[in-house]
Order: sequence, then C-alpha cells, then structure tokens
Amino acid sequence: MIVKNDYNLVQLQAKVQSQLSQYRFQHCLRTADKAVELAELNQGDVLKARVAGLVHDYAKERSDAEFISVIKQEHFDPDLLNYGNAIWHGVIGAYFIKHELGIYDEEILNAVRNHTTAAPQMTLLDKIVFMADYIEDGRDFMNVDEARQVTLADLDDGVRYQLTHTLELLLNKKTKIYPKTITSYNAWVAGH
Repeated sequence: MIVKNDYNLVQLQAKVQSQLSQYRFQHCLRTADKAVELAELNQGDVLKARVAGLVHDYAKERSDAEFISVIKQEHFDPDLLNYGNAIWHGVIGAYFIKHELGIYDEEILNAVRNHTTAAPQMTLLDKIVFMADYIEDGRDFMNVDEARQVTLADLDDGVRYQLTHTLELLLNKKTKIYPKTITSYNAWVAGH
C-alpha cells in the first residue's frame, strides 16, 4: 500500500474542479469541510478526510459510456452494468481517482468506493465520508437537521440513520437497489 501524505491540496482541488460543474465542485468542497469536522470530532485523520471528501464525486459527471468501458476493460463485476451512475461514481470512481489523480491510498479509495453503498464493515474514514456527503451544509432534504444531530452525536448512529432513510427512499421510488446497499443495511440496521 502506498500512503502519500504530501498531497498538494491546491493542485488536487484544481484537478477536481476541472472535471466537475460548479454545482458539483461546490458540493465536494462542502463535503471535504464536513469530513474534516467529523474527523476532528471522531479522532480521525483530518488530511485523509479532506482529500477523500474533496475527491468523492470526482467521477460523478462522467458519461455512462466511460463507466461501461472501464467496467468491461478492467474486469469489474459485470453485475455493475445493471446499475447506473448513482453506484458507478463511487465504485468505479475510485479507479479514475487512482489513475488520473495519482491517489493510491487504499483507505481513501475505499472511502470513495463505499460512499454510495456503505459496507457491512466500514473504517472510520469510510463512515466519515459516507456521512459528510449526506449532511454537508448545502444539503436541504427533509429531516437533514435530524440527520446532522444524530451524526454529530454518534457517527455509527448516523450511518444507520442514512442507510435506513436511503433504503426507504429507494423503496418508495421503486428503484432497483444495489445488493451491497442491502447487505450494508442488514449489517448496520437490521443486525443491531
């Protein structure tokens, strides 16, 4: 595992900005800020939290064709082809981050991979990025203030909160649910 602690944040920010709309880039900046706040609150690695928060949506605005090409060429699970950007930008997004931004830290890459689906077992950084993305200051969905309060009081409870509410939303929309999201829900919510 290569751990790179000398991130040039200004350069990294410029590269991320070049790939995203202003709207999405601002969301990434707010997510990075919230990730730092959560890292400080939970004795996490502040630099890794900032980097992971900044890059978590790096691939969000890529074309479906780019994702499909990488899934096929890099031999990702072919079942991914049955899903879309909502899953791909995390799971496959880490590939673009590694190869285009030169971030090789598996802890950061896994936090990006898991920010769209969670995971049955999550590192502190995984949980920080998962929740920072959900509760960053620009979010205004119903009950976001409750989600923030729960998360700031207990990060694990925040993960459970988000999984419960995300699953409810997906069920209400009658949307296909990625299996790892269900597995994560079962581990975090149904198992507690």
